[in-house]
Amino acid sequence: MYDHVHTEKLVDQWLIEDVGNGDLTANLIIDAAASTTFDVNAREDMVVAGIEVMATVFRRYVPGVSIDIRVQDGARVAKGTVLARVSGQARGLLTAERTALNILQRLSGIATETARFVAAIAGTKAQMIDTRKTTPGLRALEKHAVLCGGARNHRLGLDSGVMLKDNHIAVCGGISQAVARAKAAVPILAKVEVECDRLDQVREALEAGADVIMLDNMSLADMRSAVAFIDGRVPLEASGGVRYETIRGIAETGVDFISSSKITQSAPAVDIGLDEAV
Repeated sequence: MYDHVHTEKLVDQWLIEDVGNGDLTANLIIDAAASTTFDVNAREDMVVAGIEVMATVFRRYVPGVSIDIRVQDGARVAKGTVLARVSGQARGLLTAERTALNILQRLSGIATETARFVAAIAGTKAQMIDTRKTTPGLRALEKHAVLCGGARNHRLGLDSGVMLKDNHIAVCGGISQAVARAKAAVPILAKVEVECDRLDQVREALEAGADVIMLDNMSLADMRSAVAFIDGRVPLEASGGVRYETIRGIAETGVDFISSSKITQSAPAVDIGLDEAV
């Protein structure tokens, strides 16, 4: 889902941010010729995402580094699992350590939280999807982490599809007018989704030819009514106010997709450490 060339450019920016003119601590106390080996250890149960991105950080900064990756993205691992072993110049490994762990902890945190939400709706027809509420500059990587956690991606960006939200509809003068304008010129493979917060809007969106309808902040009762009315004619996405505590009930209304920023914007980083190999 992410491009390796683009990722290397991001890694360079991260290293410039953290290293600055040089790692004062490592350069002062670590001999330039010293080498060492570290294990990247999971310090809690998690779903892994970003293992190759972590490796890219070390490869960009440490000449001749050797990296033995023990798990792949999407793997569910237990506390104490060795995710990778890195060997090479001690100074470079210590300098790049924080940057490498930061991105691995962040992406694995998203994958782990996503997997928790996906498990909560197991057995229903609903699929978990993400949103555009991602960290600026990290969208492709964070959406990759969502995939690792077992969910699907929504739009990757504004150019991925048409989403008619309340403000678009208000400026256009109504749902029918907005859909008609979009349908007249939208690329043939792109879908038009309409955000609705009332049942009468759902009826209007269907009549106007929407490809997907979002049920925004609706009650469970209204969601069930919308599902019954649509009767499978177009996919329904539930969004707004989705939390871990509420997602099961939403899924049981019969909607096709549930989107939430909680799996990206609010996901806590997991605990991963770089420890001397034994």
